[in-house]
Amino acid sequence: MAFSRRDLLRGLAGLGMAGTAAGCARGGRGRAITGGIVGGAHARGHRVRDGFRPVPESWRDVTVAVLGAGVAGLSAAWALDRAGLSDFAVLELEDAPGGTARSGQDAVTPYPWGAHYVPVPSPDNRALVALLDEVGAVADRDAQGRPVYAEDVLCRDPQERVFFRGEWYEGLYPRAGASPRDLEELRAFEAEMRRWSLWRDARGRRAFDLPRARGSDADEVRALDGLSMAAWLDARGWSSPRLRWLVEYGCRDDFGATLAQTSAWAGVHYFAARLDASGQAADFLTWPEGNGRLVGHLARRVGARLTTAAVVTDARPHEKGVDVVWFDARTGRAFGLRARHAVFALPRFLAAHVVAPWRGAAPPHLRETVYGSWMVANLRLRDRPAARGFPLAWDNVLYDSPSLGYVVATHQSGRDFGPTVLTYYLPLLDQDPAAARRRLLATTWEEWVERILTDLSRAHPGLRDLVEHVDVYLWGHAMVRPRPGFLWSAALADSARPLGRLRFAHTDLSGMALFEEAQHWGVRAAADILRDEGRAVPQELA
Repeated sequence: MAFSRRDLLRGLAGLGMAGTAAGCARGGRGRAITGGIVGGAHARGHRVRDGFRPVPESWRDVTVAVLGAGVAGLSAAWALDRAGLSDFAVLELEDAPGGTARSGQDAVTPYPWGAHYVPVPSPDNRALVALLDEVGAVADRDAQGRPVYAEDVLCRDPQERVFFRGEWYEGLYPRAGASPRDLEELRAFEAEMRRWSLWRDARGRRAFDLPRARGSDADEVRALDGLSMAAWLDARGWSSPRLRWLVEYGCRDDFGATLAQTSAWAGVHYFAARLDASGQAADFLTWPEGNGRLVGHLARRVGARLTTAAVVTDARPHEKGVDVVWFDARTGRAFGLRARHAVFALPRFLAAHVVAPWRGAAPPHLRETVYGSWMVANLRLRDRPAARGFPLAWDNVLYDSPSLGYVVATHQSGRDFGPTVLTYYLPLLDQDPAAARRRLLATTWEEWVERILTDLSRAHPGLRDLVEHVDVYLWGHAMVRPRPGFLWSAALADSARPLGRLRFAHTDLSGMALFEEAQHWGVRAAADILRDEGRAVPQELA
């Protein structure tokens, strides 16, 4: 019997890149594979870390400066623009916006460089529904006014398969050969996730929601943060290797972390928050370029107010606003912005180098955030790989691999034959994040390609003959890790507090790198600025 991620959730409901380092590797039969390491402007960021402080040649006034054009920064700009405040500037260090939700494109298809789906949101998540409506994902409204999503953005079948013991099976849970004890533990886990999905506190709030600010802060819920997900499973006597693999897959997928590295609050959130308010499983919304489709829409709305290759070196809050200095990485020229307000939509670790009052005396909370590293690769194939068992799906996972497997960029476009692009994800799970980053950056493109092909060739023996091009993106600080004890800590709460007219917006403030969290913080920062400016805050942004 097949068992997919959607089936897992429904089972719960039914129970009860800056330049390219190009290279050439060898595929099958000596065929050359082209490609390189793309993106990841590490050298630009390292100049700021190392103390580069240019003097601006000119200044200009602006109402709002948004520092960073990841999803949080773009969402702040989108919200300001939607509310009619158009005088803002957005500065982005990389050559393209989007952060870990950015995307690329070649002659075959657009493809993601990171985040590649969002669960269908609750109708109460008005900001996300408004964005999805703008991007054309909402096809209609039902009799209660709830959005009905377009078929072409709902993930088409087959959604998932897992490679297990030499064969592909539909779904994610490896049922082949599962013992009665394995299945008993799976049912118990499903029941517990359903219990949490239906749990409500005295104020009627869910235990786990998206974004997490909508969920409960009751002691019973917060207590989960005191355990690792591994310890939480141990406490229930759940030792089935298949169940623990499935749960760890969720932790690696959303958090780039192992069971031991993940807070039990976050681990349960991964499953329970994806059930809707009635306990039914949420579908997934996706596009060939993943969440890059949403980034593209946000960036087009910002338009010429977005400057890329803009490296922020200094942010100085004062009584009347925030002075920002940045340099153009393409020309080397430096400029200044005198802003009435600023939104720091960059990873928190950069604040110790950019926010002037904190250089040399960073507040303790900045030291508490731990980041995981990722390698993401896009492989262009001249044809689909052959495989034994269940056919090619959108998400293709290998049971005994350090990677998360790959998604198929052409899947959502309905093209099931011919050339395609596979997006391969590998989180580096080292206990020492700094060591992982060093290893990430020290590995050559040729070594990455060989590791990827070795991993995937176990499931696709003829893959080397099909691969034409491989680009690799290195994410040194890809996402915050929701380690045990962090998600409800004073340090995390302190990180969201504004510094004068400098507000903060990033998934780091939630402790989980999810699209919903990034949008929440960006919209929240914009709404606060609108109020300070004496402007009305539209209902969907309030």
